[in-house]
Amino acid sequence: MNKTEALRAKMADEGVDLIALGPGAHLQWLTGMKPHADERPLIYCLTADHAGILMPSLEAESARMQTDLPFFEWSDANGPTGALEQLLEAQGGKPVRSIVLDETMRADHAALIQDRLMNASRQFCESTIGALRARKTPEEYTSLKANARIADAAMQAAWAAMRPGMTELEVAAVARDKFSELGAIPIFSIIGTGSNGAMPHHHTGDTMLKTGDVVVIDIGGARDGFSSDITRMAVLGEAPEEYDKVHAIVEAAVQAAIKVARPGVRAHELDDAARGVITEAGYGEYFMHRLGHGMGVEVHEPPYISASSQSILDEGMVFSIEPGIYLPGRFGLRLEDIVIMRADGPEIFSELPRDTHIISV
Repeated sequence: MNKTEALRAKMADEGVDLIALGPGAHLQWLTGMKPHADERPLIYCLTADHAGILMPSLEAESARMQTDLPFFEWSDANGPTGALEQLLEAQGGKPVRSIVLDETMRADHAALIQDRLMNASRQFCESTIGALRARKTPEEYTSLKANARIADAAMQAAWAAMRPGMTELEVAAVARDKFSELGAIPIFSIIGTGSNGAMPHHHTGDTMLKTGDVVVIDIGGARDGFSSDITRMAVLGEAPEEYDKVHAIVEAAVQAAIKVARPGVRAHELDDAARGVITEAGYGEYFMHRLGHGMGVEVHEPPYISASSQSILDEGMVFSIEPGIYLPGRFGLRLEDIVIMRADGPEIFSELPRDTHIISV
């Protein structure tokens, strides 16, 4: 069963008559298309019997290189209304009672569908294409695992280069270069040295690394349409006071989440387990973000592993486990691994230990 057939089966299970997707991760995952996205409506529509795309004529020639789906073209001169009407009529004339809208679609583009199908109930993609994306296929697992190996190599390259006097940006450049060398596109690199590491989403900058600094290294890249994400810790020389204690607590939080993670468990139970370890150790106020996020076509996608999440984890789901403790003005510490849920618990993608990498100075 291909992805479109699987999605149609999901639509039947959920009682959905029409799915409408804009340019973005859902469309890329389903069709392989990555069309240009701008203010001109470009909307993929799928029913049980038909698939077609509302296509700006300006984009048609380029988009045709990515798909053989029928296009319902419109120009700037005549607008999209008539072409959309033709697309919806081509769906077979069956009544549309329930529609799924891409939650990432521009609101004005989604309104075109809603205005045309005013009596249809509306939901987003979580129970249909979202559910399929969340459970990775063996082929997707292979790509994600290969990307994790590349991220491991980029991390090791950063470690090998790090010296007092380098800037965060220079460390990030080393990691990016290794991603590129190994055929991946660098996506992000958070390098937080010293007190900068106490900001979970620190913007990598010109701060120089110095002896005694704790350095948070959070990097990721993409190849074959899938992503990687890993966070490890480095210390230049001797670790500051309290660091080893904090590292042990965060590692224990990782282990607690891994122990709880099994198919059928709700996502918040992992967050509860990790947060409980950190809170019991007296650092609860310094763990200020969710435990993790799903990963695949996007670096951040469902399921989200948060204190409020009721999502039920299942085999094949890929997500991060990344507790942290952030001490303002001193240092931050985060350990992140990407895992895939198996019948007996999580399989970790990375082959790098979570131990602190000590850099001799």
